[in-house]
Amino acid sequence: MKKKIHIIIVEDHRAYREVVEMALAKEPDMELNGQFSTAEAALQSLLHDQKYRGTDIVLLDLNLPAMNGLAALPLISEACPGAKIIVLTQSDREEDVLKAITLGASGYLLKSASRREISDGIRTVMGGGASLDVSVAKFILNTLRTHLPQTMAEPMLSKRELEIMTMLAEGLSKKEIAAKLDISTTTVVTHIERIYEKLNVSNAPAAVNKAHRFGLFQPNRE
Repeated sequence: MKKKIHIIIVEDHRAYREVVEMALAKEPDMELNGQFSTAEAALQSLLHDQKYRGTDIVLLDLNLPAMNGLAALPLISEACPGAKIIVLTQSDREEDVLKAITLGASGYLLKSASRREISDGIRTVMGGGASLDVSVAKFILNTLRTHLPQTMAEPMLSKRELEIMTMLAEGLSKKEIAAKLDISTTTVVTHIERIYEKLNVSNAPAAVNKAHRFGLFQPNRE
């Protein structure tokens, strides 16, 4: 039997926690193991309760009482290094998106996301991809590009790697990238590993962020 994805949510609104709980209950490969209304409570449980040592995904709101999500993000990563963090928030502010990605978030979804978008996002992140809300991906690819120093654009990545990097930024999974480029998923994985090595990063959001800062992205594809 395939191992379930173990998930916790850090969200101060009970009604929204219940919405997520009902959504995940319909996914046979997912299990919501914990719900916390504050970052402090989540951190205490991750540090001291064996039940949460195997957590795979942390769904993290940013607008939390006391310690906010951005302050908690690196602490949660340290407390549970095996877990991947997906920001699930109402905030689509540019500074929040960039800060969360810089701090190591593996995904950034808005609370307007559908049940399918949330579950697909979780699977994408578990598969090593980046889960980005459509509007967030559009901002990263279009708005941010206009503010980057083009003098930093060096030929760090090959043409194929740039293609794949751009698709990662759009939130495509490895399987979707393979289909679009008519290559195998294994080949895509190999390219992504080389991209991570060249950019000295460990995940897709960090690669997207650094590629933007280096001015590596291609113009919009038709």
